[in-house]
Amino acid sequence: MATAGSTDDAVPRSGLLRAMAVVELFAERAPETLGVSTVARALDYPKAVAHRILKELVTAGFLGFDDRTKLYGLGPGALKVGLAALRSLDVTRVTRPYLEQLVARTQETATLSARQGWSRVYVDQVLSPREIRMAVPLGTHHALHAGSSSKAILAALPPDQVEEYLASASLDAVTASTIVEVDDLRAELARIRRLGYAISTGERQPGAGSVAAAVRSASGDVWGSISVCGPLDRFTPEAVTSHGELLVEVAAAISLEIGYREPTATSTRT
Repeated sequence: MATAGSTDDAVPRSGLLRAMAVVELFAERAPETLGVSTVARALDYPKAVAHRILKELVTAGFLGFDDRTKLYGLGPGALKVGLAALRSLDVTRVTRPYLEQLVARTQETATLSARQGWSRVYVDQVLSPREIRMAVPLGTHHALHAGSSSKAILAALPPDQVEEYLASASLDAVTASTIVEVDDLRAELARIRRLGYAISTGERQPGAGSVAAAVRSASGDVWGSISVCGPLDRFTPEAVTSHGELLVEVAAAISLEIGYREPTATSTRT
């Protein structure tokens, strides 16, 4: 049991919360390096308090300090904790409430697909409450050129990977609506990037409509995609636009929760 004045009481809870806010600031701005003044201004701390916390975090290994520039950056301790969190992350557990939210707002079936090389696999779904609805077979693999969930992933890949796929993949027709010409698919991917979401009108399954958006992991790689799907006659232009905007919003929230951060230009601040 801790006693007054013992080392257990050396850092009061308010001090701990302040230190965690500093770590979070560096995590948000990584890979930037920051100076004492920047930290103090960003968190509204007295400069002396910010300096003390920074020194303590350097001692603990959560931050590193560059004697030449007098700037701080994330250290090996932060990396260790981050990697441990990633190892324990269950993406399907994280995404399930978001899929339920999609179903509640669209009344269509919501799915989660994970990228696996040049294909994707359905890993979770929440069914529509409607009597006539879509359901997908979990665990099945699908090529990246057919269907909204696939095209959302393909469009989000780096350009060199997209070109490698287009040059090497067999663009087989899954249905009469599948895009099988390279130039047509390239134009479709450009449209997806512009909109932020992909649309399918019977490309993978006749009579089915779907809209999907890509999900990214902490590394910045494409983890997979989320979609809503249902009978094609319910996917009117107005519904597609509404679903697409919602999916972009939800995919961004999922990506953020599993560690993805929008890249920013590297800079240093004092």
